[in-house]
Amino acid sequence: MQETKTVLTDTCSFADIRPAMASLPYPPVQVSAKNPAYANLLSIDYCGSVSELSAITQYINSENRLSCEHCSMAKTILGIAMAEMMHLQKLGELIHLLGGNIDYAAKQPNGRMRLWTPEYLTLPEQPQKMIAAGIESEQGAIKQYRMHMQMIRDEHVNAVLARIIKDEEYHIMLLKGIM
Repeated sequence: MQETKTVLTDTCSFADIRPAMASLPYPPVQVSAKNPAYANLLSIDYCGSVSELSAITQYINSENRLSCEHCSMAKTILGIAMAEMMHLQKLGELIHLLGGNIDYAAKQPNGRMRLWTPEYLTLPEQPQKMIAAGIESEQGAIKQYRMHMQMIRDEHVNAVLARIIKDEEYHIMLLKGIM
């Protein structure tokens, strides 16, 4: 008796995917002075419920589920996830320069810490709902970054946050385009 094997292949090639980012340079990652309070605010952007870590995880999950049947959508989402990874890296550098720890714990203003959890994610099944969840996440991130910029009195940190916002706005445009 001969055994039959089924081989599944992914016909969606991701070899040419680049981060989906606004065509603007990033300012240097630097701070005016150490400031643990600012580092704590950025830890929320780094790994809170509305954060770069949450965005990356949500986008990669969507990309994985879309790649076989919706290749062009999956490619766009992967490009966005790659840009979010760069944001995470820049926030990590800022947190370190400000004297904070990079430990996947969002430090709340009340002194409590909350470890990142996948419970933060929205993982819809339908492609259109995945895109809508991405748009909602980007809008939430922009709102949070703007709020943090009002609280942070360091022009260097705020310049990086303002540049990240440009990418988030670009992501909304891309997501609306594929919706």
